[in-house]
Amino acid sequence: MANFSKSNVPQFAVDVYQNEYLPEGGREVNAIVTVTATGGGTVGSAVAAPHLYSPGQGPSAAVALMVDCSGSMDYPPTKMRNARDATSAAIDTLRDGVHFAVVGGTHVAKEVYPGGGRLAVADPTTRAQAKQALRGLGAGGGTAIGTWLRLADRLLSTADVAIRHGILLTDGRNEHESPDDLRAALDSCAGRFTCDARGVGTDWEVKEVTGIASALLGTADIVADPAGLAADFTRMMETAMGKEVADVALRLWTPVGTTVKFVKQVAPTVEELTGRRTEAGPRAGDYPIGSWGDESRDYHVCVEVPAAGLGQEMLAARVSLVIPEPGGESVRNLGAQGLVRAVWTDDMAASTSINPQVAHYTGQAELAQAIQQGLDLRKAGDIDGATAKLGRAVQLAGASGNADTAKLLSKVVDVVDAAAGTVRLKAKVEEADEMTLETRSTKTVRVKK
Repeated sequence: MANFSKSNVPQFAVDVYQNEYLPEGGREVNAIVTVTATGGGTVGSAVAAPHLYSPGQGPSAAVALMVDCSGSMDYPPTKMRNARDATSAAIDTLRDGVHFAVVGGTHVAKEVYPGGGRLAVADPTTRAQAKQALRGLGAGGGTAIGTWLRLADRLLSTADVAIRHGILLTDGRNEHESPDDLRAALDSCAGRFTCDARGVGTDWEVKEVTGIASALLGTADIVADPAGLAADFTRMMETAMGKEVADVALRLWTPVGTTVKFVKQVAPTVEELTGRRTEAGPRAGDYPIGSWGDESRDYHVCVEVPAAGLGQEMLAARVSLVIPEPGGESVRNLGAQGLVRAVWTDDMAASTSINPQVAHYTGQAELAQAIQQGLDLRKAGDIDGATAKLGRAVQLAGASGNADTAKLLSKVVDVVDAAAGTVRLKAKVEEADEMTLETRSTKTVRVKK
């Protein structure tokens, strides 16, 4: 566990769950790595780590709220009002001393509050001023989300703080810039701030919103009824205010001859991290895992080791947690470490047993993929293919106890036999139900350890 100088800084721990035994000739090693941060405090004195906390407050933070103001937000007119009310609720949730700004998004990005290329500092006066500025927000224009993100990045970069976070709301498709423009904006913002993205109504593109959240290590969700926005924005801001350590990376060291096959987050959502690796010295690489408060997440690590003889054993990988400093020349080590081992045995029972955690999360990753593939096939008109994939998803959801996903699936298919994965596609599906299933398809349930 980490050993910081003040008790109100989160303590990190790493636990490894695996079957370390391999048969003769076996080379693939799988492990579930649980990372847990506990004991953080949102009130306390300044600590040794620079910019981690402000005197008398929680960790120093900056937040940019990006509100869609395109013309479609006026249909129905209550949508824009709900968005203003939700943003006001989020502003009320800001902790005193947090830097913040509100951005209005159309085919261009505009500073709604405070303006002048700067951030305000939350207190009763600035909160009231920001909410007053929101009353002037109206709908009109197009949608170019990349411009909103770039403006948020510029504003957030003006604050010397530990946590930089964005909240983005859209109700439509990103029609006024190219996919390449949005991708370039995401590449530019990645690693600079985290961002939660929400789609309101049913006229937006699921893959755009989930792609934004994925690239910026945030959450994505649908708010089908605009009346639910205020509660959702409040929860998002409360979670953001609970973050205490930013820019954490999972560092994976492997010995000579060992290949990393993949690294992915598997709880609370499935998130592929393999392609995000940055080299961190000889045989080590860093995988970004974002900002942390008091929470726990699970990661699936798979490595291929050199073949070895019966009775031999080796360290297949070492997992640690670090915060790389800007420029990548130094790191702050968070003190938590886990070891992944490989032991070759002729004991068939030992070498063929699948670790329960590995089995569970392999199924959860397959569940997410089956849902996404099934919905894509359904949209393409491939009824047989969609039925097979969504049937497999129903089977996996039932077997793993993922009741929430099973409930969402039941709104898209009629379940004949859940255990066998026998289903029929519903003839009529509400668009909101299909979009909710797609948006939440990567949400997983934790394995019972």
